[in-house]
Parts: sequence; C-alpha cells; structure tokens
Amino acid sequence: MDLLDSARVATGALIANKMRSSLTMLGIIIGVAAVVALLSLGQGVQTMVTEQIQSAGSNLLFIVPGGMTDSGGFEYRASLTYGDAKAIADPRNVPDAAIVAPVMSGGVQVTYRGEEMGSTVSGVSSDYDVVRNLDVAYGRFLSSQDLDRRSRVAVLGSEAAESLFNESVYPVEQTIKINRIPFRVVGVLEEKGAGMMGSEDNYIYVPISTAQTRLFPQQRNLAGEFEVSVVYIQVIADDRMEAATEDVNELLRRRHDISFQEDDDFAVINQADLVAIMEEVTGILTLFLGAIAGISLLVGGIGIMNIMLVSVTERTREIGIRKAVGAKRRDILLQFLVEAMVLSLMGGAVGILLGYGLSQGVSLLSEDMVTVVSPQSIVLATTFSMVVGVVFGLYPAVRAARLNPIDALRYE
Repeated sequence: MDLLDSARVATGALIANKMRSSLTMLGIIIGVAAVVALLSLGQGVQTMVTEQIQSAGSNLLFIVPGGMTDSGGFEYRASLTYGDAKAIADPRNVPDAAIVAPVMSGGVQVTYRGEEMGSTVSGVSSDYDVVRNLDVAYGRFLSSQDLDRRSRVAVLGSEAAESLFNESVYPVEQTIKINRIPFRVVGVLEEKGAGMMGSEDNYIYVPISTAQTRLFPQQRNLAGEFEVSVVYIQVIADDRMEAATEDVNELLRRRHDISFQEDDDFAVINQADLVAIMEEVTGILTLFLGAIAGISLLVGGIGIMNIMLVSVTERTREIGIRKAVGAKRRDILLQFLVEAMVLSLMGGAVGILLGYGLSQGVSLLSEDMVTVVSPQSIVLATTFSMVVGVVFGLYPAVRAARLNPIDALRYE
C-alpha cells in the first residue's frame, strides 16, 4: 500500500468517527492557535519597542551623567555640563558628530488664564527637533536667533497644548507663564506618543539659553558651569558610531580629569546597541510565550495517542483480516501513522487560521498593542503539529503493526 492509499484509508476512518476526530483535533487546534497568537504578540512587542527606540532619531548617541556603583548599578551624578556639549560639538574633538543637542530639564508650573498644570520644561538647542525627529503641527520650532537673544518663547507638546487651551483657542502667539515668567508660544508639536524614555507630549521646549538664565539658573556645578540632563549626538553615518563613541569617551574623561584607574562619571549609550539589547530581551519573551503555547500542543498530542490506541483496539479484527490477505507490517504501520498525521495536520491548519484571527483581533481591539504574524511562526506551528502527529502516532501504529494476525482474527 502506497502513501496515497494510506491517506485515503486514514481519511475514511476519521470521517466514519466525525465527533471523535473533531474532539481529538481540538487539542491540536488550541495548541497551534496559541503558538501562532502568542508568537505574533511577542514579535509585535519586539517590533513596537524597536520602532520606539528608532523613532528617537537616527544614528544617535545618548550621553547621560552618572556612573557605576560598587554593587554594579548605575547612579545619577550631576557630572555633565553645557561646556561638555560645546566641546563635543567642536569638530576637532569629535569629527563624526553631525549635530550635538544638549538638554537642560526641570519640573515647572505652567499657567494660562487661570488654568494651571505641572509639566517638564526642556531647554534645548535649535537643532533638537532634527535630532529627535520632532514634527511641528502649528507654528515653528525654536530658532538660532531665539537662543542668541535668550527669547522667552516656547514650543508645546501636543498634550501640554490640549491641557492649557480649549479647542476654540489657537495656541500659537498665546502667552503662558512658566514659573510665573511669561513665555510666548511659537509652536505646537505633533503627537509623538510613548517612546524609549516615556511620553514627551506633555513637555514644553524653550531655548536652552533662556532656561539657563530664567528658569534654572541654580542648575550649576561647584565650578559654576551649567549642568545638562542629557546630550544627544547625531553621528554622520551608521558605520562611524563606534569611532564617535571612542572620541566622546576620551574627550569627557580628559575634561573630567578621570584617571585610567577610575570609572567614568558619565555613560555613552549607542542607539544601535540599545536596539540590539531590547531585541534580545523581547526575543527571550517571545520564546517563553511560544514554550507556554507548546504545552498545549503536548496535551493535544497525548489526546491523539489516546484516540489512536482506542482505534487500534476497535479495529483489531480489521488489522487481522488485512494481514491475512497479505498486508505487511509496514503497511499497517503506515496506515495508522498517516491517520495520526492527518489528524494533527488538519487540526494544525484550523489552528493557524484561528491563531491568525486572534492576533488580528487583538490589534483591532487595542490601539497600543501590535501583533505581527510572521511566516516563521506559521512554519513553526505547522512543523510542530507534524512532529506531534508522528511522535504521538508512532506508538499506536507500531502496536497495530505487531499484532499477530491469528490473535487479531479471534479478537471479539
């Protein structure tokens, strides 16, 4: 008997017991659907995290103040200054730095005609919107003239604008007060959403020179230099990231008088390294979710083995007759093995469709959750269902093939 005949006989046997076959396939259907849905969820999280990191800008280095503790943790220290940022911007020191954008941040109270809210003000340079991929919805971003004149102008994040102004008020050219100091609104940013450092839609941006003199004049170190919260560096090309990192490290260690035996009091974070780390973490999460779903397939496989053993017992006389008329062991083995594989593959096909539907349903019901059904997850689920059919159908098939024809014919 060839494979085609075995498949025909197996299909006929399954059709003859529709209810039992359907209930047996249910375990495989649930297992495969769980694998596809959970893997798509894990890969969706991985894609979302990667996009959020990359949305911060391209070819970025982040320099943050602080250093490693004795216990291996990271401790914030006010060690990064505006002078450091200016030194990094000097092409003689870091030739691969295209744009350097220092940030001075602090919490403030903002008021407009009696409406008051707490917010974060970031003093930034005129290139900050380019480095961070910020788009202006109304008005304009800060200009170099604003920095030179230390102008009291502000650009609002989308949430900050919604909190301060009702729909009937056009925000641009309105005057708001930040810590009781009047600022003229010159622009409103488009919604950016949550990113790698949380949502910045509630932030307010002012010229860093104005922040230094008007809002945060106390943010100085012992030497009287203005401190900054972070320095963003856009590198000229992706393949120059490592070289720029080395130049920045060398420059800041020299400026901070750090000896070769001492740890840095700053950290340079490579955007590409950050993406790789997050992809590794989310990859482990996806693998863990897939392993959990695989348990469902294991249970479904045990169900197939159980039903196939029952089927062998019920068809003992049939096996004896087939052996008596010349069927060989391999024919009996193939028949029952194919029957188990048909069960698992049919269940796998339905499970893939169900899993795809579940993943799409999650994306539709949740705006913040994205699912990605990749061809790899489909192939994995299909392969897993085939393996389940072979592994859990093998023992019943071997048992059927080993039956003595005379004993089988006598079986009642």
